[in-house]
Amino acid sequence: MLLPYLNKGCVEAGCDEAGRGCLAGAVYAAAVILPADFRNGELNDSKQLSEKQRYALREVIEREALAWAVGVVSPEEIDRINILNASFLAMHRAIDGLKIRPQHLLIDGNRFRPYPDIRHTTVVKGDGKYLSIAAASILAKTYRDDYMNQLHEAYPCYGWNQNKGYPTRQHREAIARWGTTPYHRMTFNLLGDGQLALDFGVE
Repeated sequence: MLLPYLNKGCVEAGCDEAGRGCLAGAVYAAAVILPADFRNGELNDSKQLSEKQRYALREVIEREALAWAVGVVSPEEIDRINILNASFLAMHRAIDGLKIRPQHLLIDGNRFRPYPDIRHTTVVKGDGKYLSIAAASILAKTYRDDYMNQLHEAYPCYGWNQNKGYPTRQHREAIARWGTTPYHRMTFNLLGDGQLALDFGVE
């Protein structure tokens, strides 16, 4: 069972991001403030759940959370400021969007750029330890999946409806064959170890 909070009696927001390791698309983050008495035995790290479970839990989170918001950083911004800073910025934008100002932030991972005037605690694998971070992971993941599914309709050859922009062999082979799109992160190693470039004759 995941923990409901770190600091009892404190308004805490859990924060997590999705899409950090992708070759294409924006990075998404979410911030969620749950009621202190919120309990849900199904809620877990989004990576441990099926797609159907994630979307069902998104409805529960959005209905029962005291506040929630999603932040987005574009591929162009990622290329300009790097993916680590982009992940922090996406979380800051999500926190900006909360209708309730939290007193403390629970951040998934081991690094974070402090948000002005709000204390934070980083928690490695926090999406499997705290309900609010797990809730944030589900919102970030599902909203990003919706976005990548929409992009897939315009660029079907990259398989984004399946790989969601992650560096699968199928995705890299499509880049080698068809080139890049405006949504690819040009500062990333799009072809991997260079073998695909050799295989497909890409300079």
